Amino acid sequence: GTDKFVLAMNMKGERTKDKRVRKAIRYAIDHKQIIASRGGTDLALGGPIPSLDPGYEDLTKLYPHDLHRAKALMKEVGFDESHPMDLTLTYPNIYGTQIGDQLRSQLKPIGINLKVNIVEFTTWLQDVYKNKQYDLSMVDHNESHDFGQWADPTYYYGYDNKQVQDLYAKAMLCADPKESNKLLAQAARIISEDAPADWLFNYRVVTAKVKNLEGMPFDMNQEILPLYNLRLS
Repeated sequence: GTDKFVLAMNMKGERTKDKRVRKAIRYAIDHKQIIASRGGTDLALGGPIPSLDPGYEDLTKLYPHDLHRAKALMKEVGFDESHPMDLTLTYPNIYGTQIGDQLRSQLKPIGINLKVNIVEFTTWLQDVYKNKQYDLSMVDHNESHDFGQWADPTYYYGYDNKQVQDLYAKAMLCADPKESNKLLAQAARIISEDAPADWLFNYRVVTAKVKNLEGMPFDMNQEILPLYNLRLS
């Protein structure tokens, strides 16, 4: 699927505008632990483009789980576990409490005191999406081909990178799909390296069927489930 659980870091936030803080957060997150706690069916995702979209490249090795690096970066900024930085994670209540609890626990050892603020979706839309008043935010971006959000500095991410904007514009005008994919992949790598977000995982739906059922779709089932081709063998 194309569902991306995005942990956005406000590029204009008092603390999160510092790239060292954003990088530290990415190094501190244990994606394997988060995915395992959800049943192990989701995929690790190291950048803004999911595997089914044009321009996908596996970027998970850019920020491997590394507490030593994370602590060193936070120390540069002047914080550690005995003198933590206060940050707030705001996300809609439709996602429950588990991920927020995990992130709070994973960021504590590097010197981040994470307050988890779980709100109604309408409140998230007003405070985060519209007014951009947040430190960290988490939401499932389930749209395919939505990479253009990262080329839009007015979007709630607040990410403004001229090189990315130019690459995206060229990709959209490119008639050659292969060349367009290369341009998108190049832009996605720049974004991931900048760490304006962490991509917690690529959500996948588990589909079960009986052995003699043919024609069952397995892709994008969280968006559409066409059953017209089902037949028993």
